[in-house]
Amino acid sequence: MKKHIITAVLYTVITAVLLGIVYPLVVAGLAHAMFPKQADGSLIERNGVLVGSHLIGQTFSGPGYFWSRPSAAGNGYDASNSGGSNLAPTNSALVSRVAASVQTLDPKGTNGAVPIDLVTASGSGLDPDISPAGAYYQVARVAAARHVSQDAVKSLISDHIIPRQFGLLGEPRVNVLELNMDLDKLAPAASK
Repeated sequence: MKKHIITAVLYTVITAVLLGIVYPLVVAGLAHAMFPKQADGSLIERNGVLVGSHLIGQTFSGPGYFWSRPSAAGNGYDASNSGGSNLAPTNSALVSRVAASVQTLDPKGTNGAVPIDLVTASGSGLDPDISPAGAYYQVARVAAARHVSQDAVKSLISDHIIPRQFGLLGEPRVNVLELNMDLDKLAPAASK
């Protein structure tokens, strides 16, 4: 019996060391060697200053910026609190939040139907992208705030549309942070 217990303990220790320490270190090392940018979080820098990640959304609230999807991650886009709202479409809290978001985006009710991604959170609550329709919906507000033509802003959006992966996976999308960074180059704004 003692021999079996010693064998079981040794297998547990060896397995824990191999799969809990060695394997993760090898995979992380290979990832950093082969895909350094992605392994470090796909970070975006501007003038040597870290401004965000390609993978996690940010809150933009100024009228001269494109706004991201609402976050269900509690305090902004806190990656440590990732997760959807899990509210049913008939839940009064969700209905109220969506109605408030629609009112914020279209206070006069004259801009037509608001794209759904601008008023609902993604499954993770951290999505950095919006649909092209969501971006185009915001053109008039952004162009007016930046004092540039709507055509210039529409052209910028067109340049930032990311197509379906391999031509069939996912939906076309626009990364809001990258779009806003290029918008700042086109026509600088005072605040985020």
